[in-house]
Amino acid sequence: MQSFWSQLPKPFFAMAPMADVTDSAWRALVAELGKPDVTFTEFVSADGLYHTCEPKWGFTKPPYQDGENPLMRDLQYTEAERPIVMQVFTGKPEIAAYAARFAQELGFDGLDINMGCPDRTIEHQGAGAALIKTPELATALIHAAQEVVKEIPNLSYRPDLVFPISVKTRIGFNTEALDEWLPALLEAGPAAITLHLRTRKEMSLVPAQWETMAHAVELRNRIAPEVLLIGNGDVKDLEDAQLKAVDTGCDGVMIGRGMFGNPWIFEGLRKSFIGAGLTKSEHGLEEKLATLLELAHRFERLSPPKHFAILKKHIKAFVTGFDGASELRVRLMEAENASELERIIKANPL
Repeated sequence: MQSFWSQLPKPFFAMAPMADVTDSAWRALVAELGKPDVTFTEFVSADGLYHTCEPKWGFTKPPYQDGENPLMRDLQYTEAERPIVMQVFTGKPEIAAYAARFAQELGFDGLDINMGCPDRTIEHQGAGAALIKTPELATALIHAAQEVVKEIPNLSYRPDLVFPISVKTRIGFNTEALDEWLPALLEAGPAAITLHLRTRKEMSLVPAQWETMAHAVELRNRIAPEVLLIGNGDVKDLEDAQLKAVDTGCDGVMIGRGMFGNPWIFEGLRKSFIGAGLTKSEHGLEEKLATLLELAHRFERLSPPKHFAILKKHIKAFVTGFDGASELRVRLMEAENASELERIIKANPL
């Protein structure tokens, strides 16, 4: 049987998992304005899910109504977001297996294991980018997740498809190490591997090394041609993503920071063709502010709520590039809720 990954067009384009950005409010908004081919949740602690959900729920009742668990808040989704992949981090194979079973019960279309996050707290758990230094553990996580999902039926909206395990990682820890790191992952046979084309040491402080992607494709073609490769890093827009896919031969491209202030970034995805330009719509300032306000109201409806200050990175991204932007942005940053945001916008005619 196939997974949803094998049914995607090539190249395909994915929404990157970004902490405190791609929450359920943002993902649902993007899905309505121009959905990507694949959507990823913010990453969540698989260990945290186990300790807060397993004793209470087991594997019989998806806890969407558990309004006190912030981990479950980040895993709410709409049908419009499909295919949607739940991303987790852990350094324990048995917890990776738990997360895969849990993702199936929640109806997700796949599970992605984060092996690239440079946060030191996560690395100290043996997770995130720390796994680049322990390929044996990394492959054990993949195998544990793969094995457990074979034991229970796929409960997603497409039970005819297998439940796939994928990985998001970097090209090395301190230095580029594709020749050592990527083969280990490929041999474990995940459905897809996303490569953030920087090392852990580089964080996001230097340009992404897209020139390494062609070599990654060569390794994939030789070792495990069935595994899909997705490039990530410094992708400005959909047109840039398409060019990078054609130039490197990767199967798909993941867009992260290019989404900031632009929930329409995937708009017209299926209407465009490589080399033929893109179908783009202009979104004026009035529409952008209205969309920002809609996002703020959706954000406030998250349960349990997040602190409104998290939304301010979106305010910075939406309110830029026009006369008076800096002054309006300063006023909007003072808002402490969606109602105040709306009042400030209405008091400042465009």
